[in-house]
Amino acid sequence: MIKVIANKEIEVNDEGYLVDFKQWDREVCECIAGECNVVLTEKHYEVIEYLQEKHKKEEPLSIRGIKKSGVINIKEFYNLFPGGPLKISTKIAGIPKPKSCI
Repeated sequence: MIKVIANKEIEVNDEGYLVDFKQWDREVCECIAGECNVVLTEKHYEVIEYLQEKHKKEEPLSIRGIKKSGVINIKEFYNLFPGGPLKISTKIAGIPKPKSCI
């Protein structure tokens, strides 16, 4: 389906995740974050870049993997992206919802 995000027509799936990562940019990112009640900081962007790199390498994402990443500790990850940190962070990053998320 098409959704207007940051005054752009963006294709999203039924859960609101971008279908085409090429449509992601910082404006889109900020709007999605706002919809998720997340105010982005530089630490958020560090995590987002990490997630995007993992996605580009086609490496699976999981909470356990985040814990071992060295980018962020789990407590901070939950604080930055409350209410489902892996689901919310991947949505904001413009990448598909990980298979490890229900």
